[in-house]
Amino acid sequence: MRPAPSRRAVAPAIDIQVASPLWQAQPRAEQAVRAAIVAAAALSTADGEVSILLTDDKAIRALNRDWRGIDKPTNVLSFPAPAAAPGALPKMLGDIVMAYETLAQECDREDRIFLHHLAHLTVHGFLHLIGYDHQTDAQADEMEGLESKIMARMNLPDPYLANGLDRDFGDA
Repeated sequence: MRPAPSRRAVAPAIDIQVASPLWQAQPRAEQAVRAAIVAAAALSTADGEVSILLTDDKAIRALNRDWRGIDKPTNVLSFPAPAAAPGALPKMLGDIVMAYETLAQECDREDRIFLHHLAHLTVHGFLHLIGYDHQTDAQADEMEGLESKIMARMNLPDPYLANGLDRDFGDA
C-alpha cells in the first residue's frame, strides 16, 4: 500500500488538444477535464505537465492496436512519460487519450452523465500517470477508492456506487 500523498500547492500544467469535431457536442468537456486533473493532482506530489487528447474511436483504436495489441476502440488510454533526468524541465507526467464515441456509448448504456463520466476517466487516466494500476484486486481496490475520494472532492457521484461500473478500463 502506498503512503498517503501530501497535498500539492500547484496543479500540473495541462495541455488539452481536441482532435475530433465530435467533442463540439460537449462544450464543457475541456473544463471538466481540467477540473478533474486539478482535483486528482491535489492528492499527489507529482509535478509536471499532462497532455490530454480528446479524439474519436478510430484514432484510439489505432493507438490501442499499436501500443497494446488490442484492435478495438476503448474509452481511455494512459501513457506515462519515461522518467526524466534529474533537474530536467518541464517534466512530462504523460498523455491521456479519450474517445468520444466509446465514452458516449458507455453513458447511454449505463445511464451516466457525460461530463461526470469524462471527469472520472480523466481521474483514472491521471492516476495511471502517477503510478497506480488495477492489475490485481488489491490494486483495483486502492485505485477505485482513490478515484471515489477524488470524485467526492469534485462533488460528483461515486462512479463505483452509481450503476455498478465495472473495471473495464482500456488504459495501459
